[in-house]
Amino acid sequence: MNSLIQNLMGMGGMTDQVIATDFLISAKAGVRNYAAAITETTTLELKAALREQLNDAIATHEKITNYMMAKGYYHPHNLSEQLQLDLSVSETALNLAEK
Repeated sequence: MNSLIQNLMGMGGMTDQVIATDFLISAKAGVRNYAAAITETTTLELKAALREQLNDAIATHEKITNYMMAKGYYHPHNLSEQLQLDLSVSETALNLAEK
């Protein structure tokens, strides 16, 4: 998103973080859904196809996680840092809602 528009909306550089977080949540859901689908199917060919999709979803999740960690958007190994980040993001969202 254009930085001028981000600043006008009061979001600054936060848009990339919001998009990445949404993508990460979707990737996690995909991993869960593929795993569940594999347990529900009896066709060997379909199981193989779903396993391939599951592996792709896991790889995507890893790439998003690494990106977010490199950008400082995600701190999975430091809960206090993650809590502070989450509180900051929540405060920004509440401030945007009030505008």
